[in-house]
Formats: sequence, C-alpha cells, structure tokens
Amino acid sequence: MDNQKLNLPIQVTKILKYWKLLVAFFFLVLILWSSIFQISTEEVGVITRFGKYVRQVEPGLNFKIPVAEDVYKVPVERQQKLEFGFRTSQAGVNTRYNSQSSSTKDESLMLTGDLNLAEVQWVVQYRVDNAYNNLFEVRNPQNTLRTLSEAAMRQIVGDRTVNEVLTVGRTEIGSKSQELIQQICREYSLGIKIEQVVLQDVNPPEPVKAAFNAVNEAQQEKETLINQAKSEYNKVIPKARGQAEETIQQAEGYAAERVNNADGEAARFTALYDEFVKAPEVTKRRVYLETMSNVMPKIGNVVITDDKGNNVLPLLQMEMNKKNIK
Repeated sequence: MDNQKLNLPIQVTKILKYWKLLVAFFFLVLILWSSIFQISTEEVGVITRFGKYVRQVEPGLNFKIPVAEDVYKVPVERQQKLEFGFRTSQAGVNTRYNSQSSSTKDESLMLTGDLNLAEVQWVVQYRVDNAYNNLFEVRNPQNTLRTLSEAAMRQIVGDRTVNEVLTVGRTEIGSKSQELIQQICREYSLGIKIEQVVLQDVNPPEPVKAAFNAVNEAQQEKETLINQAKSEYNKVIPKARGQAEETIQQAEGYAAERVNNADGEAARFTALYDEFVKAPEVTKRRVYLETMSNVMPKIGNVVITDDKGNNVLPLLQMEMNKKNIK
C-alpha cells in the first residue's frame, strides 16, 4: 500500500512531462505551419510586418515571421476582365449571360456627340503589373478601374456620332478607350496594365431600334447602288478611254503616213527636177514614155495609123474576130 502511494506522484510527473513535450511539439508544428507558405506561378507575394510593407517574394515555397508578418498573394500573370453592360453567368463554348438589370443598363446607355443614345457593351481586359501599387496606393482598385473605365468610354463615345459608334468607329473607340484608361491608371498609380478594350455589342435603344435598323438598311442600299455605279463606271470609262486612245493613234498614224508620202513625193519631184535640169530632152522623153505606159493600158483598144492609112476596117474586123474566139 505504501509502495503504491509512492509510485503515484512519479507517474503523474511522467504524464505531465509528456504533455509538456506534446504541447511544445504542437506549438512548434503550428509555428512552422504559419511560417511556410507557397506562391503559385502566376502570383507574387507581398509581405507586410505589423502592417508595413517589407518585401516581395517570387513563386515557390517561402517563409515569414509568424504573427508579425502577413502575406498578400497578387495574381500578376493572370489576365482579368471587367464586363460593362452585361454579366457572364457561365463561360465556355456555350457562354451564358445574366439578364440585363437596371445597373448594367445604366452602364451601357450613353449619349453620343450628335445627342443620340446608344447602348454600348464592352469588356476591359487587364492584369496587375505592380503588386505594391495595386495593394497600397488605391483603396479597392477594381472598383476604381470600373469607374474610370466607364467614364473614359463615355468620353470617347461622346466625341462621336451615333453612326460612327454603331458602324465604322467601333475599332477606333476600343483603341482610344484603351489608351485613355491606361493613362488614368498611371496617374492614379493603380498598378494595372490594360491589355485590351473590346466592344461586345453596340445597339440603339430598344424604343428606336426599328427606326435605326431602317436607316441602316437605307444606308446599306445606298452603298450598294454606289458600288454598282462605280462598277459600271469602271467598265465603261476604261473602254471609252481605250477606244479614244486607239482613234488618236490611228489618226496619228494616218497623219504620219500622209506626211511621209508627201515628203516622198516632194523628194521624188526634186530628184526628177534635178535630172531634168541636167538633161531636159532625155528627161522629157522618159517622163512621156512612162506616162504613156501607165495611161495606154487603161483606155482599151487603140488603133494608130499614119496619114496614108485610109481603111481601118480590116483591122477592126480582126479585133472582133479575136473577141469571138475568146
């Protein structure tokens, strides 16, 4: 009995010792667990000590002082987006959108430069390029980006007519909006880089949609008629120009031919005159003979007699016999 009483304090002491070791091990594990953290490949870690920024860590396993230091994970490589005028409920091959609410409708309804209304839906794609500025320079940077993006889009749309907004000016509006939003982000030190601004859908307000569609159809028909007229013009005018050029070339060729012939005749006459001056009688006889050789075949049958010939009937009879034989 006495031995049992002596062993009891020893057992209690051992149990208390084990509990202390167990508690110490638990606290050690807890400290290690709260000291180690992991940053994924598309993030950076921002460390603050008692609320003050101390350093920035790269992806992988990292350590911090428990309790004293906190870590903020900022996705700097992930592309994020803000939607205006609509909200996506499920992204994928068959993307689904939420029905338009009053807030999204207020975002999209804008006044153009010619005092018309248009419903503009767009997307701002961005990523964080400065984790410190994004965390500490501006309170709630995403809401700030949404507000300034809407203001920039309203300014850009307000400088253009409704036809430009609905048709040809959409690409320019997107690029100008991107430049303006990026400029304001730098001025506000948001630590955000704007990747792209895309106009999703631009429509006239529902009450006047039918009238706008009619105007667009008329404009398209006008463009079609203009293109047809230009096509006909391109067919007729080049052909007429070609014919005119051909006529001019023919006239120039004819003029050159006449001039060359005249020059040749003048040169021939000059050469003949020079020979005539050298030997007038010989030249006169030669010209006479050449002329007679050209003229005589054209006047038909010719009978030449001298002054003693008093009967030409046999000759004529012979000629008639020749014709009958043929």
